[in-house]
Amino acid sequence: MLLRSQLSSIAHILLIVLVVTGGLGTLLLIPTPTDAVDPRLSGHMHTHSYHSTSRINSKTVHNTISATTAVSGDSNTENRGSSVTTTACTYPLTVTDATGTTVRIMSDPDRVVTLNPSAAQTMWEIGAQNEVVGVSRYASYLNGTASKQNVSGAGGPSVERVLAATPDLVLVPNSTHSASPDRIAQLRAQGLTLVVFPQATSLTAVIEKTERIGRLTGNCAAGDARATELQQSINRIERVTEDTDRPVGVNVFYGYTSGNNTFIDEIIETGGLENGAANAGLSGFVPITDESVVAIDPTWIVIPTSAPLPKTPAYNSTTAYQNNNIIRVETEHIQQPAPRAIYAVETILQATHPAASDEYQQLETTTPSANTSSSESSESNVSQTTARQMRSTPSGVTATQTNSPGFGIVHVVFTAIGSVIIVCIIFPRE
Repeated sequence: MLLRSQLSSIAHILLIVLVVTGGLGTLLLIPTPTDAVDPRLSGHMHTHSYHSTSRINSKTVHNTISATTAVSGDSNTENRGSSVTTTACTYPLTVTDATGTTVRIMSDPDRVVTLNPSAAQTMWEIGAQNEVVGVSRYASYLNGTASKQNVSGAGGPSVERVLAATPDLVLVPNSTHSASPDRIAQLRAQGLTLVVFPQATSLTAVIEKTERIGRLTGNCAAGDARATELQQSINRIERVTEDTDRPVGVNVFYGYTSGNNTFIDEIIETGGLENGAANAGLSGFVPITDESVVAIDPTWIVIPTSAPLPKTPAYNSTTAYQNNNIIRVETEHIQQPAPRAIYAVETILQATHPAASDEYQQLETTTPSANTSSSESSESNVSQTTARQMRSTPSGVTATQTNSPGFGIVHVVFTAIGSVIIVCIIFPRE
């Protein structure tokens, strides 16, 4: 009996230890908010707020979720760092446009009219085409424009058609404002919100315009991501062409050329050529004479697909014609200051420096970029972002962990031992 009494006392002591240890073990097995994600990962566990092209819940998600996008860039990225912080658009938004007019956008626009194809192309490129309700006739190459209101009229935009589209925001190119300032004034007098853009004179201006259209239309994350992607591609092209020879090229279209202070000048130069027109002192989009063509004697001719190839003795005498060095570039890629301008650069690079082009394409396919499809919903982006960071968890670090995982084992062992003793002693056999 004495032995049984002693064993019973031991059992009660072990029971107390079991309860205390079990409680501690259980608590240690529950991850706390600071333990749930390793500190090295918590700074990267962010969400995206791209608009969905289907528009389902995209405005709701966009207006309620603060988005911070960490975008990986090249190690030698210039002008943009290796990470770009993006927050969700906020309204009211006040901007000053190219005319010096202060424009106040009260809320996230749902109905956007674009008066030029480059603004329309940008909206398509950031996945916001479903917000566009009106386009110019020159944007007809974009998929889905047949269902949009054609706002073009004789010699410029039609005031009546723009008004009929009932837009929340109208995006106006500098060229349209310069050619039809009275029509733009009429639209403003009717109470429409219009933003006039400056003339794009560089690829940097194209990138900035992409960002700005994203911000104006409530697509901040998508606009910033596409702009960053463009900058990364340009950086990679500059890397692979850094030590290459640069033959002379000239862009021609309908008797005109692209000189200094044009975005096409930078397309040509970034693609691996020297712009012969710029070297000859030509600036802007200006006519080019046969005498200038002969004097420049370009090695390459760059021409949009919609323009006829010049057939004059001056052109026939050039090195470009003699060697059939004619680069045909899609018109909407080279003639419009919009994101697809990078494709014009790629086309020129592939024709003039094929080895460098191959190296660039390899970098494009192997280097992380900001290319997250803007057609995905924010909910989808959240799950995809989380999955990417889970896969890239540093070696030896798990996505969820406790400070002292060994207590889990202690908890299990003491539970097993205690249970056996209690059964054997507290509940004796008959």
